[in-house]
Amino acid sequence: MTQRISILTWLSQLSIRLLISRRGELVGTDRFGNRYFREKKARPGMKVRRWVLFAGEPEASAVPPEWHGWLHYSMEQPLPENSAYHKPWVKAHEPNATGTTTAYRPPGHTYEGGHRASATGDYEPWTPA
Repeated sequence: MTQRISILTWLSQLSIRLLISRRGELVGTDRFGNRYFREKKARPGMKVRRWVLFAGEPEASAVPPEWHGWLHYSMEQPLPENSAYHKPWVKAHEPNATGTTTAYRPPGHTYEGGHRASATGDYEPWTPA
């Protein structure tokens, strides 16, 4: 069964590579290694298709804002790294880490030891009457 799945995975990757080589042209890559493509030849009466090949797991939150706008036809070209819209006070884009080992876990979480600091005395638990 595992061998069958690996063969199917290999075939799907091959078909994607063939599709890209025949119909797609590389527009650029982002700092995460994702590659962005568009159709070489537009279909009559339709928009030119745009798509992304993710460097790792396919996760939509891994697309930075400058490429998100391009993918959704909000702008003709993705914003360059030295654009006037990039302000020095804006944090760098990070993909959503929920469900991964790098996700935030507050103190007291089971994966963080399961022990929380004691209450400081200003806490009164609610007791039903």
